[in-house]
Amino acid sequence: MNNKTLRQALLNKRMLICICTGFSSGLPLYLLIQFVPAWLRSADIDLSTIGLINLVLFPYTWKFIWSPVMDRFVVPVLGRRRGWMFITQVALIVLMSMLSFYDPATDISHIIVIVAAIAFFSASQDIVIDAYRRELLPDDELGAGNGFYAQAYRISSFVPGSLAMILAGFYPWSVAHLSIAAFMLVGLVTTLMIKETSKAGEEPQTLRSAVVEPFVEFFQRQGWQQAVLILLFIMFYKLGDSMATALETPFFLDMGFSTVEIGSIAKIAKTIGATAGTILGGIAMIKLGINRSLWVFGVFQLISILGYVMLSMVGYNHLVLAIASGFEYFGVGLGSVALIAFMAKSTNRHFTATQFALFSSIAAVPRTFVSATTGYVIEAVGYTQFFLICFVCAIPGMLMLLKIAPWNEKKVDDAQP
Repeated sequence: MNNKTLRQALLNKRMLICICTGFSSGLPLYLLIQFVPAWLRSADIDLSTIGLINLVLFPYTWKFIWSPVMDRFVVPVLGRRRGWMFITQVALIVLMSMLSFYDPATDISHIIVIVAAIAFFSASQDIVIDAYRRELLPDDELGAGNGFYAQAYRISSFVPGSLAMILAGFYPWSVAHLSIAAFMLVGLVTTLMIKETSKAGEEPQTLRSAVVEPFVEFFQRQGWQQAVLILLFIMFYKLGDSMATALETPFFLDMGFSTVEIGSIAKIAKTIGATAGTILGGIAMIKLGINRSLWVFGVFQLISILGYVMLSMVGYNHLVLAIASGFEYFGVGLGSVALIAFMAKSTNRHFTATQFALFSSIAAVPRTFVSATTGYVIEAVGYTQFFLICFVCAIPGMLMLLKIAPWNEKKVDDAQP
């Protein structure tokens, strides 16, 4: 690819759309996993309850169940993709704003219901945005487009994880909630301005074909044993860092850091680490290929958990907070790049929306169900032992690479037809 072609591939409207939709996808998730736990902990809600609230994030795990519905049915206004995007984004703005009316000390049951609804519409937004992005990008821009999307997804965490946390240090929590909801307008305005990618008649003609064929094709193509192994690998590859980061905000608070310190020092360090991991990972994958990247990046992902072990032993220390959180998210960034590429390679382009929804749902299992127990584990063994357990839990995913992605296997990273 010459320089002119490279510039054309990187500097175009499609990349801007990937950035805006990535920001819109990431914002609700980071509200749920970073801001809400800090909000609840500040009201003296116990860690066990906060950990259990992760269970209401089940839509991220089960979104493949209703993804065929969003493939099959066309919204009369705006089209199949844009119509569903509009519906989910409006719902998210309303629900995220509603959190500002409740107090965790007295309204925890109402908060749980709203958080569950946010998770449902956020997961639904992810389904349609993933499908839109696949239809928008030509094959030679898939890597760049998904890279921009993933980076914008992470950058969105600055709003609930940094800006809103700092606001919460000076203003009521309700102001912080409303500020997060306002940033969802980025996605809504983008939806109204972009063009529809799905043409009339392209949708599956029956709900059965939308539901059954993607799963049948995947298991037939891989063979049922390899298919099951792939699904288990997707679940276990990021198990360790999903556990380690599940209750990191309460962890920082318990180490003595204020919301302002978390929103500035930790958030900046995490963003720099994740950005470096994503960018360097994307560049390295060009030479390494997907298989070897899964190995190399997985090792970094494994070792980075030890930074939180160090922080739990040192306690209140700004430098250690920055190093530990930055290193942890460097590993998270590397591992995410490799796993997303692996999932994309494992899909069939004819069934990308539903198959990718299945893979991303499987990948969310540790964050949703395993993370729900982390509060109990921490209260039972303490933070240091807990992060060592996270380190051990990251090993099985690495061992599965022997079958899933052998180091010396020929570099065949082409996506399935």
